[in-house]
Amino acid sequence: MTEQTESSALVEGAGSAATPALEVVDPAQAWETGPSMSLSPSRASDFMTCPLLYRFRVVDRIPEKPSREAVRGTVVHQVLEDLFDLPPAQRTVQTATAMLPSAWETVKEQDEALVTELFDSPDEAQEWLASAVPLVETYFRLEDPAALEPAERELRVETALDNGLVLRGYVDRLDRNAAGDTRVVDYKTGRAPGEGYEQKALFQMRFYALVLWRATGVVPRLLQLLYLGNEQILRYEPDEDDLRATERKVTALWAAIQRAHETGDWRPSPSRLCDWCDHQSRCPSFGGTPPPLPAAAPPG
Repeated sequence: MTEQTESSALVEGAGSAATPALEVVDPAQAWETGPSMSLSPSRASDFMTCPLLYRFRVVDRIPEKPSREAVRGTVVHQVLEDLFDLPPAQRTVQTATAMLPSAWETVKEQDEALVTELFDSPDEAQEWLASAVPLVETYFRLEDPAALEPAERELRVETALDNGLVLRGYVDRLDRNAAGDTRVVDYKTGRAPGEGYEQKALFQMRFYALVLWRATGVVPRLLQLLYLGNEQILRYEPDEDDLRATERKVTALWAAIQRAHETGDWRPSPSRLCDWCDHQSRCPSFGGTPPPLPAAAPPG
């Protein structure tokens, strides 16, 4: 297993656009426990970061104001997804940057209030959109999309563990070479984590790898995070022992979430991330008071 190392296990461009779509939903599970008994890597990360944050987002479902950085990331993701709809010869940096306005329109269609919430004027919105250009340009320095034919993009992955917990999420890109080896790729528009923080960043990727392994019986050959904020690549080669450990961690995490639901004890966990949290006004760590818990709140 290696981190931040090159790997030739997956040959770029060896996949085929004609490869059948990967079906990763476990047919043996009939959702007997209901859709509430589910966990995504984002919500798992929320609970590990701060149980009270998880409560505000999942139990109370308190709306959060979108940040310009998060929305810009969504727009860049849209460009990188749509880019592979084009023939390889047209997948150029010029074409990709020219796709930003249409990607922004697509994102706005999903939430028309975004413009008024984020910007005071159209000029301000244009300046913000221009700030996405360097991120797209960085992507082309990390890999050549003309040499790639992803097997899947924005792939919904899902499976159920033996305890009935449904794991689900969306993979930015799945590559497959001629030998059938798979590479899970995720785009990050922020900066790569500093030394010692890689494991937290890789948890999401191990989560996806666990879902794919449990659903298909095949361990992904490579997990790859592309950081467009500072032009870094984080790579990791998982194995079955790795993913069993991840499953144990996810199972223990779910048990902790269930205990919090049963006891109503959603304690805050202050950190530097609090500076960016929308919930400071209702957090006890900042003198706030959480709202009363909803009646019969679902566990996830």
